[in-house]
Amino acid sequence: MNIRANILLRVYLAFGLIVLFAFAVFLRLGQVQFVQGKKWKAMADSLSTRYVNVEATRGNIYSNDGSLLATSVPEYELRMDMFAGGIADDKVFNEKVDSLGMKLAQIFQDKSAKDYARYLRKGRQDSARYLLIHRKVGYSDLKTIRTFPLYNIGKFSGGLIAVQQNKRILPFQALAARTIGYKNENVANGVGLEGAYKEYINGETGKRLMQRIAGGVYIPVNEEAEVAPKDGADIISTIDVNMQDLAQSALEKQLIKFDADHGVVIVMEVATGEVRAVANFSKVEEGVYKEKFNYAIAGNQDPGSTFKLASYMALLEDELIDTNMMVGTGNYKIPGHMIKDSHGSIGVVTVKKAFEQSSNAAIAYLINSKYGADPKKFTDHLYDWHLNEKLQLQIPGEARPTIKNPSNKSWGKMTLPQMAYGYEMELTPLKMLSFYNAVANNGKYIAPIFVKEIRRLGNPIEQFKARVINEKICSDVTLSKVKKMLEGVVTDGSGKQYVHNPLYKIAGKTGTAQVADANKGYKAKKQYQASFVGYFPADKPKYSMIVVINDPRGGYYGALVSGPVFREVADRIYASDMQMYNDVPTRLVGNTGNPPTKAGQSKATQKVFKAFGFKPLFASKSEYYNIVDTSAGEVFQENTERKGIMPNVSGMGLKDALYLLGNAGLKTKVIGSGKVIAQSITAGTRVGKGLGVQIELN
Repeated sequence: MNIRANILLRVYLAFGLIVLFAFAVFLRLGQVQFVQGKKWKAMADSLSTRYVNVEATRGNIYSNDGSLLATSVPEYELRMDMFAGGIADDKVFNEKVDSLGMKLAQIFQDKSAKDYARYLRKGRQDSARYLLIHRKVGYSDLKTIRTFPLYNIGKFSGGLIAVQQNKRILPFQALAARTIGYKNENVANGVGLEGAYKEYINGETGKRLMQRIAGGVYIPVNEEAEVAPKDGADIISTIDVNMQDLAQSALEKQLIKFDADHGVVIVMEVATGEVRAVANFSKVEEGVYKEKFNYAIAGNQDPGSTFKLASYMALLEDELIDTNMMVGTGNYKIPGHMIKDSHGSIGVVTVKKAFEQSSNAAIAYLINSKYGADPKKFTDHLYDWHLNEKLQLQIPGEARPTIKNPSNKSWGKMTLPQMAYGYEMELTPLKMLSFYNAVANNGKYIAPIFVKEIRRLGNPIEQFKARVINEKICSDVTLSKVKKMLEGVVTDGSGKQYVHNPLYKIAGKTGTAQVADANKGYKAKKQYQASFVGYFPADKPKYSMIVVINDPRGGYYGALVSGPVFREVADRIYASDMQMYNDVPTRLVGNTGNPPTKAGQSKATQKVFKAFGFKPLFASKSEYYNIVDTSAGEVFQENTERKGIMPNVSGMGLKDALYLLGNAGLKTKVIGSGKVIAQSITAGTRVGKGLGVQIELN
């Protein structure tokens, strides 16, 4: 083969390979374009667009009286597309940018007008499609901003992008803040009602399509979300705003007075178990207290003397004592320890008196002597009353109670007598209050509730009532006795000086307990817990309440420290609730009907009736009236004078009758006295001047 043919062969071969390669390329392009087009397009979209969650507007939390405790308000993050359709022309942008800068400076007041204009021009120069203008902008400000130069060109054309975010606010600020709680992604169950009912309150998130632009920034593809979020449901709580305010102010005042570490007040409605107020305050600095921890449901401590109610109730229920039985006070010695009454001995007194004066020695002796041989019989009562169990509250964070029994490893010779007056156990304030509430509720032990209803768009979707823990905690005989003992504490016992009110009855118990240090036990610096728990009005209980104040200085007895708080809150609740007042019988003396009246001149009649507090019903504005007798009262009808016509003087006194008859030109003959009961000429008859008429009075 010659050289020429060889070269041509190589050329043809190379050309063929090129054509074949080109064909393969076109074939592959066709396959990518038409066969795999959807796949690659979806992949490209996934790299440049994505869906993000749009948070729903969270539901509101309302108080029992309809006041708004927590709500969500929209907040906006403002961005700007510097090359939106309406401002793509440089001329339009440059003409208005200075005016826009001035308006933004006026509304936000964080930069000068020149700084804003310079910032906007820089964004234009950098081809920014998602330039941040401002964060945390309210809705009313957004409406104003939409009218600013450039932005008022059109909803989409002016370049303004408003990204909505929801801000949670508490209209009453610190009022019941810990009970309301808050949403916290780092806390599994959340805090308070916000956490407990987050599935209802949060609603359902929506979806919004976002597109990635230069610089890796994502901007919304459309103004509205592709999948609209579903707003959360509303929670109707049991909290009463006025009672909550009373509880917080009274507690804070007393904490400051005694420079205490922390305190709690809980107000609960007896029959329903609805918690009307929960105040928890912790000391953050000298004279400053804030809600940092929910002591009401999580503050497990020795209850102290308030627990004596359970001890006496067990003794009475087992018929081991009676209220008139005599018992010694002052000291009671047990192996290794002497139990002393802090106020000293009051001698040998009745069981009722020992309870009223809160004798530790008396109840320790009674429990130890009656149950010492079989302590399980005593602890069985406590377990039957479910004092060892959680209340299964509607809000998270409840501490588990600790009630020992003889099978516990820590049970010793001192355990039973010390349990008698509230030591070697742990109960929360709400747990203790619930037990007293059962006494006020005629023995029906119910769990407190904080939420009564859930609503969506105003319609109830779920309602709650208190769970019954025990239908009857004791017999009616025992119940009657402990009620009198609790009333005696306030009228004749340890609570008399600081809690008693002569206007209505209060029943309750004082409590003073030494609090153990977590590391050093009771041997460290002595710290005390002062408490008072009870209910009111004692003869018709409507509310129960507990006040607990920890580590007060300058005094630590329950009556002195916590009693005044109970009294203040109870007094103001009682004063504002007419339903708690006893019915005052109406005593009517003498004739209770309307007084006898005479027809006559309207002005005089009105003056008399006004003085007596009656409301006469006048049919017109004539000068004289006649009375029509009706069972509904005194109704007055018109009596107009007409010349030549006999007037109606029936029911009038002599003076008014003579005045009208004289004006008619008649000569009058009078028989009797009083008011006119008859006239000789019928009213309405035509009469002439000088005609005689006879009237009879009685």
